Amino acid sequence: MSQTIIITGAGSGIGRACAEAFLEAGWTVGLIGRRAAPLAEIAAGTEAALALPCDVTDVAAVEAAFAQVVERWGRLDALFNNAGTGVFGATIDEIPLEDWKRCVDVNLTGSFLCARAAFAQMRRQDPQGGRIINNGSISAHVPRWGSVPYTASKHAITGLTRTLSLDGRAFNIACGQIDIGNAETEIVHGLRAQAIDAGKPVEPVMDVAYVATSVLHMASLPLDANVQFMTVMATTMPYIGRG
Repeated sequence: MSQTIIITGAGSGIGRACAEAFLEAGWTVGLIGRRAAPLAEIAAGTEAALALPCDVTDVAAVEAAFAQVVERWGRLDALFNNAGTGVFGATIDEIPLEDWKRCVDVNLTGSFLCARAAFAQMRRQDPQGGRIINNGSISAHVPRWGSVPYTASKHAITGLTRTLSLDGRAFNIACGQIDIGNAETEIVHGLRAQAIDAGKPVEPVMDVAYVATSVLHMASLPLDANVQFMTVMATTMPYIGRG
């Protein structure tokens, strides 16, 4: 019997690469994202994927999406909490409150709502248990210039990961975090353009496929083993010694 995962932010970038890797590996995949068209494109022609257009900051929409996955496949084995947004290229005095709220709502509250829905399902299903993987970021450790909202939200994700790991022990729920550095996606392309405009160094990137294989490895472990934290990054990007 195949295992089931929900991937948020599944329509593009890291989420899409992971969705395609999990489908290729034989998993059934719930695809959560704001835009219906790319989710439908990934799910086209396969019964192993379910497109779930959903705003992760909307509690009712999140709970409905998780319920659809369980109704279709009977259980939930894993969640990849990947949906996120960024605010980059400005110091704190230049950042509107609305931009701060939007970033924290998606990156932190969205991750909370999805983890809450996953935890509730994993706790009550039989056999009990499952795995939650949070997308942290190199910014969960060290900041990129001009990134106060993003960096603060990603530091908070580490606290979410640690607490879920502790609280999940009683219910056979494992939680780990993948901290990604410069996977080549649309967002990183935009950051490189910002760096050029600001006269900052352009950082090296890596193929997003390496992130997908890393997440698949984390999710495929038996529940008595856990990758608590994994860092996967472009080898020569500034991380050790950044800043």
